[in-house]
Amino acid sequence: MYRLFFIFLFFFSYTFSQNTYPKNDFRSPLDIPIILSGTFGELRSNHFHSGIDIKTKQKEGFEVFAIGDGHVSRIKIQHWGFGKALYVTHTNGYTSVYAHLKKLAPKLEAYLKKQQYNKESYEIQLYPKADELVLKKGEVIAYSGNSGSSGGPHLHFEIRDAASKPMNPMLFGIDVKDSHHPTVNGVFAYALSDSAQINSSNKIVQLQLKKGKEKNSFIASKVYASGEIGLGINSYDRQDLAFNKNGIYQLESFVNGIKNFSYTFNKFSFGESRYINTLIDYARFKEKKQRVQRCFVTPANKLSIYDGVVDNGRIQIEEGKEYTVVLKVKDFKNNITTITVPIVGKTQAIKQQKKEIITKNYITRNAEHAIKEGDVSVYIPKNTFYEDFYFTLSRDKKGRYKIHNDKVAAHKNFVISFDVSKYSAKERKKMFIASLNRKKKPSYSRTKKKGPKFTTSTKNLGTYFLAKDSVPPKVKPINFAKDKWISSKKYLKIKVTDDLSGVRSYRGTINGKWILLEYDAKKGMLTYDFNDIIFAEAKHNLKLIVTDNVGNNTTFTSTFYRKN
Repeated sequence: MYRLFFIFLFFFSYTFSQNTYPKNDFRSPLDIPIILSGTFGELRSNHFHSGIDIKTKQKEGFEVFAIGDGHVSRIKIQHWGFGKALYVTHTNGYTSVYAHLKKLAPKLEAYLKKQQYNKESYEIQLYPKADELVLKKGEVIAYSGNSGSSGGPHLHFEIRDAASKPMNPMLFGIDVKDSHHPTVNGVFAYALSDSAQINSSNKIVQLQLKKGKEKNSFIASKVYASGEIGLGINSYDRQDLAFNKNGIYQLESFVNGIKNFSYTFNKFSFGESRYINTLIDYARFKEKKQRVQRCFVTPANKLSIYDGVVDNGRIQIEEGKEYTVVLKVKDFKNNITTITVPIVGKTQAIKQQKKEIITKNYITRNAEHAIKEGDVSVYIPKNTFYEDFYFTLSRDKKGRYKIHNDKVAAHKNFVISFDVSKYSAKERKKMFIASLNRKKKPSYSRTKKKGPKFTTSTKNLGTYFLAKDSVPPKVKPINFAKDKWISSKKYLKIKVTDDLSGVRSYRGTINGKWILLEYDAKKGMLTYDFNDIIFAEAKHNLKLIVTDNVGNNTTFTSTFYRKN
């Protein structure tokens, strides 16, 4: 294994007082700087990034050390998400989290595999007792990897408080070289009331920017507006030693020198993370892939990151008055980029009008709704969406149902039901509810079947339809062949794929004994470690059953020879 050059974490073991953070020594053993590919609070799809991502030179297998005395309080292994993740609760009540790991340290790996073999499952969640897996500061606990939904080898690292709220690890003394000021891609103005307008429009308006006199400052072209308006900004930060476009740390807004809006990424709760879709302009993100961060708070927004917000950050523009709005974008190293927006209160005739499609179905946030069209019905619980809007449900010539559009974010699951009574029981067995994914291809949506009704629960609006999958998964041996000797191999590798509904489960045995097959879902690769079981015989009979999400299965058998 590689020696971990990028992070060696030390953690003070005293009890922290409120708003006090230890300034620990986060230097690596070789004194090589920490390089980040992701920052705390960074804007991700439907959530905020809950830790920091530490680069590992696109390699796996670096040693990861415990940042302080404590015990392993949780081990979670899953195909997606964090992949292999380790949670360590420290003597001061804080918990550190290490995710996307390749494997755990030997004593922890042995504990994990014993439980996986007992349960006969790769995916598992364990909560060891406080005296079972005790750790010392500086002890090797794992090796960095690329497991789960990771987009490349790195270590995801978190610190959580006693209430399990993620905290910004940078508050604990991590030093990352950063002399770059945040980059601003655009500033936008919003008309927030029916009578409001900005430059003769009640649509979103992107403001023209030019460089200011001060370094890292910009001035927007003069804005003529009236009524209640708000601003938004599209921005990112970049550290010295990486090209990654990371998240900003703080955003502030001042109107005529008085602060009216601010948020800072020091801490948040997982329960509020999905409210990111109220912080950003979600519709613009879906349409243009730009995450515009609103400098105002919408009614459904329940985020706790705000401080010093006046009138929800909304600016009331009065006729004939002039306003100077200053936006300050900061990174953790206090590098600041400022944008000055001059506004003149002037009512103008609206030349660009927002168009709203009016339908018979109007969704209000504080009520539940049931809507039906043809063979499909949609049940929407109370407080599913963040705003009230006219809802559309239509069927195209291919029999697919367009359930509104994906430019509207849902906070909770809603239920889509299909009437399948016209299909025979035999046909239904191979059918499922599918949605069109970003590549306009069918994607399996978890389908519950009960008599003549199929249902799926989802947070995603878009196109849904019934699909049929009668093709079983494919199984391909990678590093072995039938009836051949493979004594030199450390691992057995098998690729499994399914062309439509996707792999639901797999089960492998050697000589009738269940074996632990680690599944890399990104690559569709199953891997068995020959060190797991010592077989006395040389001839081995492998059996693998792979099942897709509608029940099609493939049974693969092979014989190979190996001596331990």
